[in-house]
Amino acid sequence: MYPAGTYFGRPVIKALEADQPQAHGRVPREVVAARLDQVTSAVPPPGVSIADARLQEVSDGIYAYIQPDGSWWINNTAFLVGRTGVVSVDACSTERRTRAYLDAIASVTSQPVRTLINTHHHGDHTFGNYLFAGATIVAHDKCRAEMLGFGPPGRTPFWNEVDWGDIELAPPFLTYETGVRVYVDDLECEVRHVGSPAHTTNDSIVWVPSRSLLLSGDLLFRGGTPFLLMGSVAGAVDVLEELKQLPATTIVPGHGGVSGPELIDDVLGYLRFVLDAARAARAAGLSPLDAARELDLGPYADLLDAERIVGNLHRAYAELGGAPQGTPIDVVAALTDMVTYNGGQPLTCYA
Repeated sequence: MYPAGTYFGRPVIKALEADQPQAHGRVPREVVAARLDQVTSAVPPPGVSIADARLQEVSDGIYAYIQPDGSWWINNTAFLVGRTGVVSVDACSTERRTRAYLDAIASVTSQPVRTLINTHHHGDHTFGNYLFAGATIVAHDKCRAEMLGFGPPGRTPFWNEVDWGDIELAPPFLTYETGVRVYVDDLECEVRHVGSPAHTTNDSIVWVPSRSLLLSGDLLFRGGTPFLLMGSVAGAVDVLEELKQLPATTIVPGHGGVSGPELIDDVLGYLRFVLDAARAARAAGLSPLDAARELDLGPYADLLDAERIVGNLHRAYAELGGAPQGTPIDVVAALTDMVTYNGGQPLTCYA
């Protein structure tokens, strides 16, 4: 589990204020912290507002809720409609976005959401949990532990300031170690922990075998840069190789548009690119930040949130140095380097 203060919430401020040595070329932490009072919510470009989210029926009675542009803190969700209730896969990051998602569900059915499945602990998928009144919240054991360790959102010193709304922490209260079956009427859905660190330490998928439908959470991104800082690059490769064995014809990723099984290979290509770059740069004595600055992203240059390459290199370096997959690393240092890579400016967030 990541201790409080190593992620994105209020405890991070204490870490930023600590008087710690800074790597060459990194924006000092106190400078990043000072920008808390200088940034405002980013104005979404056309097509990226809450109103631009869309419903897509991906199978009979199963809907993907796609939020463009899928960048920082803007995730996808999905829901399955039964005769007497709804199963939702994930919530959204802010009160406004989650209320809009609930309105979208209500536009399809008058049935209540009875079950809410969290694919992992990150706030863009869980902060809105509290608005699913009366729903049973289901997730992996570690998802609950991570949410409790982090607490509700605070100010985000590495991004434009976010209007979270009146978020109340609502962690899952029905948890599992390996998986659980959830039924929507007679439709069987397999909720499976992926078995090893990947995007995080607590990733789960929802597999609907009779529909050849995979709800992948953030194991998969379409059009955006994958992010492994709190998981494992090598572990994600292993997990995605396992996912390829599923006969999925439709995939709803955690961010970006609905896809087919080819998306798995696309993400695997990026992960292997990161591992190759990390091995070469570490052997050359480069820091993760300097390695990222010198790296030609090639076919991945147009992916959203390119600065994630820095965090991914931090994670890959740690494991090349012998750290176990998923072990906590200095997230504040990595995010500070990402801001430096971004020209010293806060990372753009339209949530």
